[in-house]
Amino acid sequence: MRLDKAVALTGLTRSEARRAIAAGRVRVDGRPVRDAAMQVQPEQVRVNGVQLEEPGALYIMVNKPAGVLTATEDRRLPTVVDLLPPALRRRDLGPVGRLDRDVTGLVLLTTDGQLAHRLISPKWKAEKLYRARCEGMLTEREVEAFASGVVLSDFTARPARLVLLETGDDGSTADVALTEGKFHQVKRMFAAVGHPLTGLERLRIGCLSLDPALGPGAWRHLTGDEARALRRMCELEEG
Repeated sequence: MRLDKAVALTGLTRSEARRAIAAGRVRVDGRPVRDAAMQVQPEQVRVNGVQLEEPGALYIMVNKPAGVLTATEDRRLPTVVDLLPPALRRRDLGPVGRLDRDVTGLVLLTTDGQLAHRLISPKWKAEKLYRARCEGMLTEREVEAFASGVVLSDFTARPARLVLLETGDDGSTADVALTEGKFHQVKRMFAAVGHPLTGLERLRIGCLSLDPALGPGAWRHLTGDEARALRRMCELEEG
């Protein structure tokens, strides 16, 4: 495969790929290469230090801003896929799970259907970590309620881990980790214990954490190690 074609697997156009090569942002087997016609294998190539994945296996993290839908398309509102360059929008990418329109943070987009299924399946219990801000002062009473399983109108939530970060009469901040993700679940759990949410951000899915260098609306490809770790966690790849 030509080097410029391999670099274009990251979602760049062929001309953008050639400019990246000419600027010295592309390395082959650890060496900077400026020959766009050089024959390579994708696994030899790193762009801005990130190793390419094989064609057809695409893994992207997005820092979703508020107001953006976790969907592939919508006639009225922007979606997480709209945050990507045109070359990537043409790929068959889908979000793993959903975040409400007003919830921010980590969204994983992938073409790996097996991985997506296992990450959202209750059977595999992939933990999701959220940073929550709520009204009122959280106490150990709420920590115990989450650990016991919050009773909602239509089901009892699985036990969840609530870690208090800041508490006060004017509001509290806490991290909450859970292994299920039903409709509006985190919001409903906080409302059920008398502390409606004022903000919610997803920080982690399984072993994949949101890159702190990504600002709202930014995205990047997962590294090869990150993608393999997710697949190992879901028993899709041997360790």
